[in-house]
Amino acid sequence: MIADQSPTQTRQSTCLERAGDSIDRSIHGFFYRVGRFCCNRPKTTIGIALAISIICAAGMAKLTPENRPEKLWVPQGTQAGIEEEQFFEYFPANSRFQNVIISSSKNDGSSNVLTKDKLVNTMKLHESIESGVSSYNGTSYTFSDLCTVAGGSCVSYDVNNPICNCLVISVLKMWNYDLATLEADEDILSTLTNYGTKEDLSGVLGNPSFDSSGKLVSAEAISISYFLADRSIVEDGSETDPINEEWEKTVFLESVQGAEQEYTNIYPTYLSSRSFADEFGGEIQGDLVYVQVSYVVAFIFVGATMGSRLCGRGSRWAMAFSALVLVAMSTVAGFGVASLAGLIYGPVHSVLPFVLLGIGVDDAFVIANAFDREREGVPREKEDDESLVKRGARALARSGASITVTSLTDLVAFAISASSALPALGSFCAFASINIFFLWALSATFFTSTMLLDEKRQRDNRRDMLCCLKRKTISDEEDNGSKEGFISRYFRYYHGPAILSKAGKPVTLLVFAGLLGFGIYGTMELPVEDSSRSFIPSDSYVNDYAAAADNYFPSSGTSLYITFENGEDIYASRTSLSALDSRVSGLSDKSPYIAEPDSVTTYQNVMAGMKNYLSTYGTAAIGNVTLGEDGWPTNYVDFVASLSAYASIFGPGAPYAQDVSFSSGQTNLEALRVKLEYVRLTKLRRGEVIDDADRQIESMDATREMVESWTDLPPAFPYCVKFIDIEGFKIINTELYRNVGLAILAVGVICLITVANVITALLITINVAACIVEILGFMYALGLVIDSVSVINLVLAVGLSVDYSAHIGHCFMVKGGYSKDNRVIEALADIGASVLNGALSTFLAVAVLLFSTSYVFRVLSIQFALTVGLGVLHGIVLLPVLLSILGPRPFSSAEEPKNKDSELVKREVMDKTAHAESFGLDALEEFEDLEEYEA
Repeated sequence: MIADQSPTQTRQSTCLERAGDSIDRSIHGFFYRVGRFCCNRPKTTIGIALAISIICAAGMAKLTPENRPEKLWVPQGTQAGIEEEQFFEYFPANSRFQNVIISSSKNDGSSNVLTKDKLVNTMKLHESIESGVSSYNGTSYTFSDLCTVAGGSCVSYDVNNPICNCLVISVLKMWNYDLATLEADEDILSTLTNYGTKEDLSGVLGNPSFDSSGKLVSAEAISISYFLADRSIVEDGSETDPINEEWEKTVFLESVQGAEQEYTNIYPTYLSSRSFADEFGGEIQGDLVYVQVSYVVAFIFVGATMGSRLCGRGSRWAMAFSALVLVAMSTVAGFGVASLAGLIYGPVHSVLPFVLLGIGVDDAFVIANAFDREREGVPREKEDDESLVKRGARALARSGASITVTSLTDLVAFAISASSALPALGSFCAFASINIFFLWALSATFFTSTMLLDEKRQRDNRRDMLCCLKRKTISDEEDNGSKEGFISRYFRYYHGPAILSKAGKPVTLLVFAGLLGFGIYGTMELPVEDSSRSFIPSDSYVNDYAAAADNYFPSSGTSLYITFENGEDIYASRTSLSALDSRVSGLSDKSPYIAEPDSVTTYQNVMAGMKNYLSTYGTAAIGNVTLGEDGWPTNYVDFVASLSAYASIFGPGAPYAQDVSFSSGQTNLEALRVKLEYVRLTKLRRGEVIDDADRQIESMDATREMVESWTDLPPAFPYCVKFIDIEGFKIINTELYRNVGLAILAVGVICLITVANVITALLITINVAACIVEILGFMYALGLVIDSVSVINLVLAVGLSVDYSAHIGHCFMVKGGYSKDNRVIEALADIGASVLNGALSTFLAVAVLLFSTSYVFRVLSIQFALTVGLGVLHGIVLLPVLLSILGPRPFSSAEEPKNKDSELVKREVMDKTAHAESFGLDALEEFEDLEEYEA
């Protein structure tokens, strides 16, 4: 009878359609065989899966943790990396920085900190830091034991005062860091005025004021900087300095943290080299409890929704637990294989369990749904073991293609991003790809086997989670599998008809067009920002320090070093180098934003210092060599000898001792550096002070151009510790759109291969792309920025959002019939509940992180919530409407429509009539007898 024919029998199939049919049959057959094997031998399959997971997990012994920012967030082989290597060849890292800013107490009515009593308490605080003792491995250390050795720290050198040999920067040097000398001083302001110029004082005093004669009157803060000689080592990818870190913790931090209570009229804010690791690392570790809570939430939700009831026969709490075990096994197995492959493990990898939880639970719902649908009309009591095996095989054949489409798109999307120039992003995506493979394989084997055992448990009327105990009676309320669940009925009778109605389709398209327009606007406005401050918890002392620095030292920024190479060239350009300040003046308010070279804080040039010394004192104290008419030694050898004596630790130029690099015998000058300083490059964004990434990039590029333009000077290159981060800012925008774009392209290609239909694959891809654009728009609206964390989460968004659309798209292709609306409703009723439950379980698990104070977890939770919310809306609202309008014919193996009511039949007739010409058939001929078709 004509009416019983499927659509594929009414006209010749295209080559692509035949290919799609072939792929669908191949996938269906493959999973049928896998399902039959697993269901015939469930315990064996579970044992093999556990054994493989444990063996793979053993690879975690090779796990390579990495916490150095330059190895995680900076493209390797960049110019900044090369400059850093060159710089440290001449001037090895030799100092750890500690700084305390002393201001008036919050309870003090005066803002002036330069009073006798406040200076005395400041000196007492310094003495507690200087004399404090730390212990490591049984050895005691004080500051003088650990400090960076340098001269010039005291106003007059005292061989009996150890602090004079240490690098400390503070106005307290005017009293040689001696409390008695300070207390005996009757005119402290005159003493402080002798520290140097106004600019020199502005570098160590916060917002100083001067009278008309230039005498210091007051200041709002005092800065004291301590430098420890670097003793760091790298172990297993982590850089540590245990001796100095112990002193910083037990002496410096404890001293300043107790100062406000001990000294009531001063208020310290402080920063240590270990502060960022303590505050950021501690925040991450503290918030890892949310990971455990999220798994508990997921377990409760899955257990409550996967079965037909909460308790009694039909409950599936054991399967909820099995789904979490599935995720755990995949996680440890994937981590083990990734570790064996030598991939680095960074702090951001801690978000992977949430990604895997979302994907794994989604697959579990799809398989459980297939088990239920394959039992339609058959009571459990009527199923023998062979019937259960066949049902399990059919269930996996039914669901296997769907989880393969989503898993393969996820895997390839992440695999493409594994090539990222940012090592942390590349490693994260490689980890994710490996883990998703294990999720796919274990879902099809381990979870299917446990599902089969659970079905046997329910058939035998045994208790959930306590399968050794049997119920005494069989519930009369047990259904025979023919009744659809609440969510499926909702999709069939309410959701589907609403969005597919005459008004529903245009309204849906209009609403999502508005969302897309909003997303495009937000994407264009979304900035790249330096979010390093955001990584610090809001209640951290580091934020108090940053606020104090912004307030009291607004012009102080990051140090910049310009390194000149080749000693003979340096000697040849000696006069020009000594006057380098003229070349970097006037750049504070324009690119490259270098502070005016008018103080020892903002400009330190050993050539200028030596020139002034030679013109005043000659060479009597530094080698007694002959000077030429230009005031410099007459030859290169004498110049090197004089410079070596001048810039030695105990020489007259001791403050410059760190700025010259000689060969081992001190006979050849290899390089010297000139220290400059950038102005503070910050801006106000939404009421918060943040670092200005755009101006930082501009300043770095302009600095390099400036140095390259000095063709009359020796070969030189700039170095700034921030350049490494700024290189990341330059590339991260490109990395975002490149990786996300390639991931979306991969989604399209994989959907085309697995779904094997151009139209459906294109609609799924467009759906995912629109979802990502809208996520970017909401990121802008919520105040998020493009940074290292959000880029990783956006790549994850591609992998997660495709799941919701791919399930619906594939299910639409396996639903038979002429009416696209009918096929859409059948697809929603079939797979919609699984998609919605998977999305809700992911959302509830991640929603726990909204309470986190960690920047990483907070941004993760916001972006995951956006991904789940927008992804599921596109999957169950927009895509069904698009498929109802543009959807292609089903596979030849598609299921014939079931339980047609007259309205659905009439809809098919109308659809067939409207498309009669495109089919080349006479619709009236095809449906001459409506009643016959209904029968």
